[in-house]
Amino acid sequence: MARSRSGTRGRRGPRKPQRRDGGFAQAAVQVVDPRERGPVELPATITVKELADLLGVNPADVIRELIKSGIFATINQLIDRDTASLVAGELGYEVAEPLGVAAQATASENGAEAPSEAAKEELFVEEAGAERVERAPIVTVMGHVDHGKTSLLDAIRSTAVAAGERGGITQHIGASEVTRGERRVVFLDTPGHEAFTAMRARGARVTDVAVVVVAADDGVMPQTLEAISHAKAAKVPIIIALNKIDKPDSNPDRVKTELTEAGVVIEEYGGDTPLVPVSAKTRVGLEDLVDMVLLVADLQELKANPKRPAIGTIVEARMDKGRGPVATALVQTGTLRVGDVIVVGETFGRVRALENDKGKRMQKAGPATAAVVLGLSEVPEAGDVLRVVADEKEARTQVEARRAQLAAKGGEGSGRATLEDLYRQIQAGQAKELRIVLKADVSGSLGAITHALAQLPTDEVKLNVLHEGAGEISDNDILLASASNAIVVGFNTTISDTARRMAENEKVDVRLYDIIYQLTDDIEKALTGMLEPETVEVVEGRAEVRKIIKVGRTVIAGSYVTDGRIVRNGGARLWRGGKVIATDKIESLRRFKDDVREVQTGFECGIGLASTSDLDEGDVIECYTTKSVSRSAAS
Repeated sequence: MARSRSGTRGRRGPRKPQRRDGGFAQAAVQVVDPRERGPVELPATITVKELADLLGVNPADVIRELIKSGIFATINQLIDRDTASLVAGELGYEVAEPLGVAAQATASENGAEAPSEAAKEELFVEEAGAERVERAPIVTVMGHVDHGKTSLLDAIRSTAVAAGERGGITQHIGASEVTRGERRVVFLDTPGHEAFTAMRARGARVTDVAVVVVAADDGVMPQTLEAISHAKAAKVPIIIALNKIDKPDSNPDRVKTELTEAGVVIEEYGGDTPLVPVSAKTRVGLEDLVDMVLLVADLQELKANPKRPAIGTIVEARMDKGRGPVATALVQTGTLRVGDVIVVGETFGRVRALENDKGKRMQKAGPATAAVVLGLSEVPEAGDVLRVVADEKEARTQVEARRAQLAAKGGEGSGRATLEDLYRQIQAGQAKELRIVLKADVSGSLGAITHALAQLPTDEVKLNVLHEGAGEISDNDILLASASNAIVVGFNTTISDTARRMAENEKVDVRLYDIIYQLTDDIEKALTGMLEPETVEVVEGRAEVRKIIKVGRTVIAGSYVTDGRIVRNGGARLWRGGKVIATDKIESLRRFKDDVREVQTGFECGIGLASTSDLDEGDVIECYTTKSVSRSAAS
């Protein structure tokens, strides 16, 4: 977009004053009539001077509008898009909708993606219509802890990873490539679905195909069901790898039946889920499995533009004593080169070196390539988005804006859904799906609840049970709910301490019930837009009246706060002789000559009630407030 610029003047010569008719004695910022130009596109952050240049107005006009809004900014100070939009609007300019917002609103309306994922997808909007080429599929291997995930990966990659790991559980998150003919497949070496969903909760959407490993001698286990639920929630195609078929007690038919009962119908039974028999030990079926991955990938027509600046996702990150922050990045589109300036989450840096999964140095990494990145200033988090930017100045600006955004949201929570939020969205016709993660004490209870939920009206809003299982609510349940913007519902069960802390941190709504009809009643009310939050009264504190002060017609209670606090504009109950004789509102609150918002225990104050003047020494004023809370929420 063209910007009107100030003309050149002598370094020492003063600028002549601006005339009131809009002309300038010397070429300065040319004012453009807002009606003669289209909508203004604003970046995420912009300085006051840059905004003035963009609008074609004097910086003083921008500063004047900011002051009207109570913002005192210098000419070089950064302001965010919302603030800039207000200023532009006040100056008569129309502001263009930010790129990707319309698409995000549509996704939110349809309940298709969590907000973090929708934000991530904005980065790929420009890919449409670009010069794109076929890219390698990215695969995550999931399954029960003892069903051979690592051994299967080891066999596929022909490396010795599995032999050196303790307890059969992957000890790190990495990524590696295998070649089949002239084609590549990238495997994420994650510890099952936990890391997969944790990254998805942070907005990372990296997996194209999920391979769920099931042992032929053990069958479908609880973690198998979790893995399937997590993959389905992410809308990732599933391939079943039926492992350990070399064992004498393997029973493939039993496993296929159990999969059908779990809602996964394989192609042999008329479904759309491929099943490949394999043996990590004897290497039977491994080529068939890789071929199936490529076939499923071909159906998705995976493409990327290698000519654009790189965008990717951090898969693993750590601090190395000798090399500083080290991050494993998966480039998803574009090409990452040595020397590029990158922004990753809340940190940035210049790419000092790139290494492949064999430890060899590379000069560049194209789409669907895993690379170890050196050169960041701090250690990022798994799931952070990596982007190439123009220079370090832009990188620093974006990181500062990101940190300011996170700080501003710190007191507001992360915006996860609560049942009351969904009820309000449903009432407004904005929500089309209610997602829940369901846990019960035993499978019998689970069946009864599932049957009861199936009877609920779902004409306008779909009820989507992402995962159901018996046992206490775990970290994995919270992770799935966080990534999918879902509610966790528990019946006759508990929540682990770590899961409770995680729910608090992730702002996931957890509800515990011990009566089925209460559970189904709340869900039904949410589905029909009738669930109201409860209003709860909170007693803030008490004060003893020690002196009556009359100021004209106003009566002030000279009081001493005996416990808690007294809050201005809070509710008030006047106690006398052990009985409440009046209910009122605290209209004024003073400490000496100062108006104050609250007074804590152990301090004197003057309390003025809105309509009660019948006060005696020895009375007790009880202060209370009210707040709305989620009903049946876990405490």
